Amino acid sequence: MKKSNNIIIKIIIIVAVIVVLGVMAVVVTVTHNRKATFKQDFQIEEAAQPGRLTKIYMADKENNELLLTYVGGDEGWLVDNQWPASRHLIDLMLETLSKMRIRSQVNKAAVPNIIKQMAAKSIKVEVYYNDYRIKWFGGKLRLFPYEKCRTFYVGHDTQDMLGTYMYREGDDVPYVIHIPGFRGCLLPRFIVDPLAWRSHKIVDLPVQQIASIELDIPSMPEESFAVVRDGDGFAFQLLNPPQRVNGFDSLRVGQLLSSFVHLNFDEYARAVPKAELDTTFSRAPRTILRITDIDGNSREVKTYIKYSNPDDVRAMPDTTMYQVFDLNRLYAIIDNKDTVLIQYYSFDNILQPASFFLGKDKSTFAR
Repeated sequence: MKKSNNIIIKIIIIVAVIVVLGVMAVVVTVTHNRKATFKQDFQIEEAAQPGRLTKIYMADKENNELLLTYVGGDEGWLVDNQWPASRHLIDLMLETLSKMRIRSQVNKAAVPNIIKQMAAKSIKVEVYYNDYRIKWFGGKLRLFPYEKCRTFYVGHDTQDMLGTYMYREGDDVPYVIHIPGFRGCLLPRFIVDPLAWRSHKIVDLPVQQIASIELDIPSMPEESFAVVRDGDGFAFQLLNPPQRVNGFDSLRVGQLLSSFVHLNFDEYARAVPKAELDTTFSRAPRTILRITDIDGNSREVKTYIKYSNPDDVRAMPDTTMYQVFDLNRLYAIIDNKDTVLIQYYSFDNILQPASFFLGKDKSTFAR
Protein backbone atom coordinates (compact mmCIF):
# COMPACT_ATOMS: atom_id res chain seq x y z
CA MET A 1 0.00 0.00 0.00
CA LYS A 2 2.82 2.37 0.86
CA LYS A 3 4.47 1.77 -2.51
CA SER A 4 1.16 2.35 -4.27
CA ASN A 5 0.57 5.57 -2.33
CA ASN A 6 4.09 6.79 -3.10
CA ILE A 7 3.59 6.19 -6.80
CA ILE A 8 0.28 8.06 -6.73
CA ILE A 9 1.89 10.98 -4.89
CA LYS A 10 4.74 11.13 -7.41
CA ILE A 11 2.27 11.10 -10.30
CA ILE A 12 0.28 13.91 -8.68
CA ILE A 13 3.45 15.96 -8.16
CA ILE A 14 4.56 15.45 -11.77
CA VAL A 15 1.14 16.41 -13.09
CA ALA A 16 1.07 19.46 -10.84
CA VAL A 17 4.50 20.57 -12.01
CA ILE A 18 3.47 20.17 -15.66
CA VAL A 19 0.28 22.16 -15.06
CA VAL A 20 2.16 24.94 -13.26
CA LEU A 21 4.77 25.11 -16.01
CA GLY A 22 2.04 25.19 -18.65
CA VAL A 23 0.21 28.03 -16.90
CA MET A 24 3.47 29.94 -16.51
CA ALA A 25 4.26 29.40 -20.18
CA VAL A 26 0.91 30.88 -21.19
CA VAL A 27 1.35 33.84 -18.82
CA VAL A 28 4.88 34.50 -20.06
CA THR A 29 3.79 34.29 -23.70
CA VAL A 30 0.81 36.62 -23.26
CA THR A 31 2.86 39.09 -21.22
CA HIS A 32 5.70 39.01 -23.71
CA ASN A 33 3.37 39.54 -26.66
CA ARG A 34 1.65 42.43 -24.91
CA LYS A 35 4.96 44.10 -24.15
CA ALA A 36 6.19 43.50 -27.70
CA THR A 37 3.10 45.20 -29.07
CA PHE A 38 3.43 48.39 -27.08
CA LYS A 39 7.17 48.78 -26.55
CA GLN A 40 8.97 51.52 -28.44
CA ASP A 41 11.56 49.23 -30.02
CA PHE A 42 10.90 47.84 -33.47
CA GLN A 43 13.92 45.61 -33.91
CA ILE A 44 14.00 41.82 -34.02
CA GLU A 45 16.81 41.04 -31.60
CA GLU A 46 17.01 37.40 -32.69
CA ALA A 47 18.34 38.54 -36.09
CA ALA A 48 21.65 39.37 -34.42
CA GLN A 49 21.95 35.85 -32.96
CA PRO A 50 23.43 33.33 -35.46
CA GLY A 51 21.06 30.51 -36.35
CA ARG A 52 17.99 31.93 -34.58
CA LEU A 53 16.14 33.07 -37.72
CA THR A 54 14.64 30.28 -39.82
CA LYS A 55 12.78 32.06 -42.63
CA ILE A 56 12.12 35.50 -44.07
CA TYR A 57 9.13 35.87 -46.38
CA MET A 58 8.38 39.05 -48.35
CA ALA A 59 5.57 39.93 -50.74
CA ASP A 60 4.48 43.16 -52.43
CA LYS A 61 1.22 44.42 -53.87
CA GLU A 62 2.18 43.33 -57.39
CA ASN A 63 2.12 39.63 -56.46
CA ASN A 64 5.91 39.37 -56.31
CA GLU A 65 7.13 37.20 -53.45
CA LEU A 66 10.36 35.91 -51.98
CA LEU A 67 11.28 33.24 -49.45
CA LEU A 68 14.67 33.14 -47.74
CA THR A 69 15.32 29.96 -45.76
CA TYR A 70 18.18 29.29 -43.37
CA VAL A 71 19.71 25.85 -43.95
CA GLY A 72 23.03 26.28 -42.12
CA GLY A 73 26.34 24.85 -43.25
CA ASP A 74 28.31 26.38 -46.10
CA GLU A 75 25.19 27.41 -48.00
CA GLY A 76 23.72 29.40 -45.12
CA TRP A 77 20.57 30.77 -46.75
CA LEU A 78 18.63 29.67 -49.83
CA VAL A 79 16.43 31.71 -52.16
CA ASP A 80 13.06 30.02 -52.69
CA ASN A 81 14.58 26.76 -51.36
CA GLN A 82 16.69 26.40 -54.52
CA TRP A 83 19.58 28.81 -54.96
CA PRO A 84 22.30 30.01 -52.59
CA ALA A 85 21.58 33.53 -51.39
CA SER A 86 23.93 36.50 -51.60
CA ARG A 87 25.87 36.58 -48.32
CA HIS A 88 26.18 40.35 -48.55
CA LEU A 89 22.43 40.92 -48.89
CA ILE A 90 21.64 38.42 -46.13
CA ASP A 91 24.07 40.16 -43.75
CA LEU A 92 22.53 43.52 -44.66
CA MET A 93 19.01 42.21 -44.00
CA LEU A 94 19.96 40.70 -40.63
CA GLU A 95 21.67 43.95 -39.66
CA THR A 96 18.56 45.91 -40.66
CA LEU A 97 16.18 43.69 -38.68
CA SER A 98 18.35 43.81 -35.56
CA LYS A 99 19.18 47.54 -35.61
CA MET A 100 16.01 49.27 -36.85
CA ARG A 101 14.35 51.49 -34.26
CA ILE A 102 11.34 53.77 -33.95
CA ARG A 103 12.33 57.33 -34.80
CA SER A 104 8.87 58.73 -34.19
CA GLN A 105 5.20 57.87 -34.13
CA VAL A 106 3.19 59.07 -37.12
CA ASN A 107 1.27 62.24 -36.34
CA LYS A 108 -2.31 61.39 -35.43
CA ALA A 109 -3.74 63.57 -38.19
CA ALA A 110 -1.52 61.89 -40.80
CA VAL A 111 -2.27 58.29 -39.75
CA PRO A 112 -5.28 57.75 -42.11
CA ASN A 113 -3.33 59.01 -45.12
CA ILE A 114 -0.23 56.93 -44.32
CA ILE A 115 -2.33 53.80 -43.78
CA LYS A 116 -4.15 54.44 -47.07
CA GLN A 117 -0.87 54.75 -48.93
CA MET A 118 0.53 51.61 -47.31
CA ALA A 119 -2.63 49.69 -48.18
CA ALA A 120 -2.03 50.57 -51.84
CA LYS A 121 1.71 50.01 -51.89
CA SER A 122 3.76 48.25 -49.22
CA ILE A 123 5.82 45.15 -48.64
CA LYS A 124 4.70 42.48 -46.22
CA VAL A 125 7.56 40.97 -44.23
CA GLU A 126 7.25 37.82 -42.11
CA VAL A 127 10.26 36.92 -39.98
CA TYR A 128 10.31 33.43 -38.46
CA TYR A 129 12.69 32.45 -35.66
CA ASN A 130 13.18 29.82 -32.99
CA ASP A 131 11.96 30.82 -29.55
CA TYR A 132 11.02 29.28 -26.20
CA ARG A 133 7.88 29.81 -24.20
CA ILE A 134 9.87 29.72 -20.96
CA LYS A 135 13.28 31.39 -20.63
CA TRP A 136 14.64 31.47 -17.08
CA PHE A 137 17.95 32.43 -15.51
CA GLY A 138 18.97 34.75 -18.29
CA GLY A 139 17.95 32.25 -20.96
CA LYS A 140 20.06 29.42 -19.56
CA LEU A 141 16.93 27.36 -18.86
CA ARG A 142 14.73 27.21 -21.95
CA LEU A 143 11.58 25.12 -22.24
CA PHE A 144 8.83 24.54 -24.81
CA PRO A 145 10.53 25.48 -28.12
CA TYR A 146 8.42 26.74 -31.01
CA GLU A 147 8.74 28.79 -34.19
CA LYS A 148 7.60 32.35 -33.75
CA CYS A 149 6.61 34.83 -36.45
CA ARG A 150 6.82 38.61 -36.46
CA THR A 151 4.94 40.41 -39.24
CA PHE A 152 5.30 44.01 -40.32
CA TYR A 153 4.68 46.11 -43.43
CA VAL A 154 7.23 48.37 -45.08
CA GLY A 155 5.79 51.50 -46.70
CA HIS A 156 7.32 54.47 -48.45
CA ASP A 157 10.20 56.64 -47.28
CA THR A 158 9.82 59.93 -45.46
CA GLN A 159 10.37 63.22 -47.30
CA ASP A 160 13.76 63.77 -45.68
CA MET A 161 14.82 60.27 -46.87
CA LEU A 162 16.05 59.46 -43.37
CA GLY A 163 13.23 57.17 -42.32
CA THR A 164 10.69 54.66 -43.63
CA TYR A 165 7.06 54.21 -42.66
CA MET A 166 6.34 50.77 -41.19
CA TYR A 167 3.41 49.13 -39.50
CA ARG A 168 3.75 46.16 -37.17
CA GLU A 169 0.85 43.75 -36.70
CA GLY A 170 -0.68 44.36 -33.28
CA ASP A 171 0.15 48.06 -33.14
CA ASP A 172 -2.45 50.81 -33.33
CA VAL A 173 -0.51 53.14 -35.61
CA PRO A 174 2.42 53.04 -38.07
CA TYR A 175 5.83 54.41 -37.13
CA VAL A 176 8.75 56.10 -38.80
CA ILE A 177 11.60 53.59 -38.60
CA HIS A 178 15.30 54.25 -38.98
CA ILE A 179 18.69 52.87 -37.96
CA PRO A 180 20.43 55.19 -35.49
CA GLY A 181 23.63 56.57 -36.98
CA PHE A 182 22.66 55.61 -40.54
CA ARG A 183 21.71 58.48 -42.83
CA GLY A 184 19.34 56.93 -45.31
CA CYS A 185 16.04 55.14 -45.76
CA LEU A 186 15.36 51.44 -45.34
CA LEU A 187 12.93 50.63 -48.16
CA PRO A 188 15.71 49.72 -50.67
CA ARG A 189 16.85 46.96 -48.31
CA PHE A 190 13.56 45.08 -48.64
CA ILE A 191 13.88 43.76 -52.20
CA VAL A 192 11.12 41.43 -53.39
CA ASP A 193 13.08 40.02 -56.32
CA PRO A 194 14.43 36.45 -56.07
CA LEU A 195 16.99 37.07 -58.80
CA ALA A 196 18.48 40.02 -56.93
CA TRP A 197 18.96 37.85 -53.82
CA ARG A 198 20.75 35.00 -55.56
CA SER A 199 24.47 34.62 -54.99
CA HIS A 200 26.85 35.74 -57.75
CA LYS A 201 29.40 33.12 -56.81
CA ILE A 202 30.70 30.87 -59.58
CA VAL A 203 33.23 28.98 -57.47
CA ASP A 204 35.23 29.57 -54.33
CA LEU A 205 38.09 27.08 -54.58
CA PRO A 206 41.53 27.42 -53.02
CA VAL A 207 44.31 25.76 -55.01
CA GLN A 208 44.45 22.71 -52.72
CA GLN A 209 40.82 21.87 -53.58
CA ILE A 210 41.21 22.07 -57.36
CA ALA A 211 41.32 18.78 -59.28
CA SER A 212 41.43 20.19 -62.80
CA ILE A 213 40.88 23.29 -64.92
CA GLU A 214 39.97 22.80 -68.57
CA LEU A 215 39.61 25.52 -71.18
CA ASP A 216 38.20 24.52 -74.57
CA ILE A 217 38.52 27.08 -77.38
CA PRO A 218 36.28 25.89 -80.27
CA SER A 219 37.68 28.36 -82.83
CA MET A 220 41.29 27.46 -81.93
CA PRO A 221 41.28 23.81 -80.82
CA GLU A 222 45.10 23.67 -80.82
CA GLU A 223 45.04 26.28 -78.02
CA SER A 224 42.69 24.27 -75.78
CA PHE A 225 44.32 22.94 -72.64
CA ALA A 226 43.84 21.46 -69.17
CA VAL A 227 45.71 21.86 -65.89
CA VAL A 228 45.31 18.62 -63.94
CA ARG A 229 46.37 17.76 -60.41
CA ASP A 230 49.38 15.46 -60.41
CA GLY A 231 50.32 14.36 -56.89
CA ASP A 232 51.22 17.49 -54.92
CA GLY A 233 51.52 19.55 -58.09
CA PHE A 234 49.83 20.04 -61.45
CA ALA A 235 50.45 18.87 -65.02
CA PHE A 236 49.79 20.92 -68.15
CA GLN A 237 48.08 19.15 -71.03
CA LEU A 238 47.06 20.16 -74.55
CA LEU A 239 43.67 18.80 -75.57
CA ASN A 240 43.98 18.71 -79.40
CA PRO A 241 45.83 16.46 -79.88
CA PRO A 242 45.99 15.18 -76.28
CA GLN A 243 49.52 15.49 -74.95
CA ARG A 244 51.32 16.42 -71.79
CA VAL A 245 53.60 19.47 -72.06
CA ASN A 246 56.59 20.15 -69.86
CA GLY A 247 58.24 23.52 -69.39
CA PHE A 248 55.09 25.60 -68.90
CA ASP A 249 55.28 29.01 -67.21
CA SER A 250 54.71 28.05 -63.56
CA LEU A 251 54.06 31.67 -62.52
CA ARG A 252 51.24 32.11 -65.03
CA VAL A 253 49.75 28.71 -64.22
CA GLY A 254 49.96 29.60 -60.53
CA GLN A 255 48.06 32.83 -61.22
CA LEU A 256 45.47 30.81 -63.14
CA LEU A 257 44.94 28.37 -60.25
CA SER A 258 44.69 31.15 -57.67
CA SER A 259 41.97 32.91 -59.69
CA PHE A 260 39.23 30.55 -58.50
CA VAL A 261 39.02 31.87 -54.94
CA HIS A 262 35.92 34.10 -54.74
CA LEU A 263 35.32 33.96 -58.48
CA ASN A 264 32.02 35.77 -59.08
CA PHE A 265 30.04 37.00 -62.04
CA ASP A 266 28.99 40.63 -62.34
CA GLU A 267 25.22 40.38 -62.72
CA TYR A 268 22.43 38.35 -64.27
CA ALA A 269 21.65 39.19 -67.90
CA ARG A 270 17.97 40.01 -67.44
CA ALA A 271 17.06 41.15 -70.93
CA VAL A 272 19.43 40.09 -73.69
CA PRO A 273 18.75 42.17 -76.86
CA LYS A 274 17.13 40.18 -79.65
CA ALA A 275 19.97 41.09 -82.01
CA GLU A 276 22.37 39.26 -79.75
CA LEU A 277 20.05 36.30 -79.28
CA ASP A 278 19.92 35.93 -83.07
CA THR A 279 23.68 36.27 -83.57
CA THR A 280 25.93 35.87 -80.53
CA PHE A 281 24.16 32.94 -78.92
CA SER A 282 23.47 31.17 -82.19
CA ARG A 283 27.21 30.64 -82.65
CA ALA A 284 29.63 28.38 -80.85
CA PRO A 285 30.84 29.79 -77.54
CA ARG A 286 34.10 31.71 -77.49
CA THR A 287 35.44 29.50 -74.68
CA ILE A 288 34.18 26.65 -72.53
CA LEU A 289 35.65 26.59 -69.03
CA ARG A 290 35.26 23.52 -66.81
CA ILE A 291 36.25 23.64 -63.15
CA THR A 292 36.38 20.41 -61.12
CA ASP A 293 37.19 20.11 -57.43
CA ILE A 294 38.79 17.16 -55.59
CA ASP A 295 35.33 15.87 -54.58
CA GLY A 296 34.29 15.53 -58.21
CA ASN A 297 31.99 18.57 -58.30
CA SER A 298 32.26 20.58 -61.48
CA ARG A 299 31.00 23.80 -63.05
CA GLU A 300 30.90 24.77 -66.68
CA VAL A 301 31.12 28.37 -67.90
CA LYS A 302 30.55 29.10 -71.59
CA THR A 303 31.56 32.61 -72.67
CA TYR A 304 30.29 34.73 -75.57
CA ILE A 305 31.47 38.06 -76.88
CA LYS A 306 29.25 41.00 -75.90
CA TYR A 307 28.87 43.89 -78.29
CA SER A 308 28.88 47.46 -77.03
CA ASN A 309 25.86 48.30 -79.15
CA PRO A 310 23.66 45.34 -80.17
CA ASP A 311 22.42 47.21 -83.26
CA ASP A 312 25.98 47.23 -84.59
CA VAL A 313 25.87 43.44 -84.90
CA ARG A 314 23.62 43.71 -87.93
CA ALA A 315 25.05 46.97 -89.26
CA MET A 316 28.74 46.05 -89.35
CA PRO A 317 29.91 43.91 -92.29
CA ASP A 318 32.61 42.37 -90.07
CA THR A 319 31.39 41.77 -86.53
CA THR A 320 34.87 40.83 -85.38
CA MET A 321 35.94 44.45 -85.62
CA TYR A 322 37.49 45.61 -82.38
CA GLN A 323 35.41 48.79 -82.11
CA VAL A 324 32.07 47.05 -81.63
CA PHE A 325 33.14 44.85 -78.71
CA ASP A 326 32.25 45.62 -75.10
CA LEU A 327 35.74 46.01 -73.67
CA ASN A 328 34.69 45.47 -70.06
CA ARG A 329 32.28 42.57 -69.99
CA LEU A 330 31.18 39.46 -71.86
CA TYR A 331 28.31 37.03 -71.59
CA ALA A 332 28.56 33.70 -69.84
CA ILE A 333 26.19 30.76 -69.44
CA ILE A 334 26.76 28.81 -66.23
CA ASP A 335 25.95 25.09 -66.26
CA ASN A 336 23.61 25.67 -69.24
CA LYS A 337 21.18 27.44 -66.90
CA ASP A 338 21.92 31.04 -66.03
CA THR A 339 22.95 33.73 -68.51
CA VAL A 340 25.13 36.27 -66.74
CA LEU A 341 27.66 39.01 -67.38
CA ILE A 342 31.28 38.60 -66.32
CA GLN A 343 34.15 41.08 -66.25
CA TYR A 344 37.33 40.65 -68.24
CA TYR A 345 39.17 41.97 -65.19
CA SER A 346 38.11 38.94 -63.14
CA PHE A 347 38.89 36.45 -65.93
CA ASP A 348 42.10 37.90 -67.38
CA ASN A 349 44.23 35.16 -65.83
CA ILE A 350 41.78 32.43 -66.87
CA LEU A 351 40.59 32.93 -70.46
CA GLN A 352 44.00 32.70 -72.06
CA PRO A 353 45.16 30.25 -74.76
CA ALA A 354 47.61 27.44 -74.10
CA SER A 355 50.44 29.37 -75.77
CA PHE A 356 50.15 32.07 -73.11
CA PHE A 357 50.93 29.53 -70.36
CA LEU A 358 53.76 28.08 -72.45
CA GLY A 359 55.52 31.44 -72.54
CA LYS A 360 54.68 32.27 -76.16
CA ASP A 361 52.80 35.45 -75.18
CA LYS A 362 49.68 34.96 -77.30
CA SER A 363 47.67 36.72 -74.60
CA THR A 364 44.34 38.55 -74.34
CA PHE A 365 42.63 35.93 -76.49
CA ALA A 366 39.25 36.53 -74.89
CA ARG A 367 39.20 40.12 -76.13
